[in-house]
Amino acid sequence: MNRRKIAFASVYSALAIVISPLYFQWGITKAFPGQHFINVLAGITLGPFWAVFIAFIVGTIRIMIGTGSFFAYPGGIPGGFVVGVSYIILKKFIGKERAIIISALMEPIGTVLVGGTISWFIIDPFTGKSMQLVFASIIMLYFGWLISSLTGCILGAIATLTLHRMGVFKIVFGE
Repeated sequence: MNRRKIAFASVYSALAIVISPLYFQWGITKAFPGQHFINVLAGITLGPFWAVFIAFIVGTIRIMIGTGSFFAYPGGIPGGFVVGVSYIILKKFIGKERAIIISALMEPIGTVLVGGTISWFIIDPFTGKSMQLVFASIIMLYFGWLISSLTGCILGAIATLTLHRMGVFKIVFGE
């Protein structure tokens, strides 16, 4: 099973890198819906810690090739973790299909609220103003990341739900 997870982590990472030019500039960040798509796939199929690992690898490579900024870390890592944890909890109570949909839609909570807030605290000391004076900046940061996150998590939910209904996860992971 670990070999399969390593193989899937490699495939998810490679897929994210291949589609990484499909980002959009949002202020000083480079919002990438593909990361949120991969967060949903990895969080649900591999678990939260694999999703974190994949987001870290993808973020690092995106920064190195210029399709990402330092904000790839707080913008990607929390979302995958939230998806994975919520899926583990929810599938026990509401079934796999509903858990896939709800867990995928939890990705913006990790990305926008957790990652966006972490990013704002990273940016704030460099602005020279107090946080109360630049509150509008966090709203703008949240808005851009929300667009990216919602796009990616909806596509991820569709892909993951489709693969689940086709029986791919049962064949590959024995679920």
